[in-house]
Amino acid sequence: MKKILLFLSMAAVVLTFTACNSNDNNGVQDIEIPGVTLDGDVDCCSAEEALQVYKFLQTVTIIPELSIKDIDDKYNVFAYRSADFHKGYNEIFFVATKKKNGNYVKDFDITSITPLMHMSAMSMYHSTPVSAGVETFDDKPTAVKRGWISFIMSTSGKDTWALSYTARVLKSEASINDVEQVVNPLPDGQDWVKSFKVGNETFFISLVNPTEYKTGTNAVKAYISKKSAKITEPYQLASEKFTVEILPTMPDMGNHSSPDNAAFAKQDDGSYLGTLNLTMTGLWRIHLTVKDANGNIVAGGDDLDSGFSSLYLDVTI
Repeated sequence: MKKILLFLSMAAVVLTFTACNSNDNNGVQDIEIPGVTLDGDVDCCSAEEALQVYKFLQTVTIIPELSIKDIDDKYNVFAYRSADFHKGYNEIFFVATKKKNGNYVKDFDITSITPLMHMSAMSMYHSTPVSAGVETFDDKPTAVKRGWISFIMSTSGKDTWALSYTARVLKSEASINDVEQVVNPLPDGQDWVKSFKVGNETFFISLVNPTEYKTGTNAVKAYISKKSAKITEPYQLASEKFTVEILPTMPDMGNHSSPDNAAFAKQDDGSYLGTLNLTMTGLWRIHLTVKDANGNIVAGGDDLDSGFSSLYLDVTI
């Protein structure tokens, strides 16, 4: 019996050793990524990180005209999006690569994201809400950064949007300036960004990714931004603290509502989180009542002919 146990133990050791070293190099399986040479550059991603970045980039679309090539003959910066730009909240992603190996640089930043609308008929320019900066997100490596832009209007006739930003990669810097971008209107039954006034100040509330809403309970997210005193400067997150009560109704179904909703409340990162319960598919009108830090109603909360707040967002699921 002892001989049998000894034999089984030795077999297990051999099997473990073989499994750890099969098709690998010093215990690490070889990873091949198109366009990337894994040469141990400390400024760049490890093999596992680079593979994670590469897989993510297969889920988004590059924006060639917003990408910067040949920064100091060392680096490239590429911009990506998950869909064509549209009115309301849009995410934009960035990666930087080294030209010599194609690998993704970990230490880079994107600043001064500046969308600018030229309203030619009125000979004026204005900006729109943007994220405070770019950041890593979910479980992605630091070599992928995400920001967002909430376009308050779509491209229309001679009214056009242009986008600028500055990229820093290690100690090098370059910029994209006034690159025209098309911003599409939303389909009927969708309205994901609205303005409201508090005193002399104008604020914008932007729903985050409402295309992901479904029937039942939804954890919902929004941002509230403040119009800049100089309207050509990007509208940053509002420092004011609000609570936004939400009441969903279905205007095509006699304005019936749904229970178990929770107001948007401000989070430490500046976002607002709430709960939205949608009991069926169709057009939902999300009526908003905005309260200040003292609980006073400062926007919405009034009554239309329907009996609901005139400040609302539309979502169709």
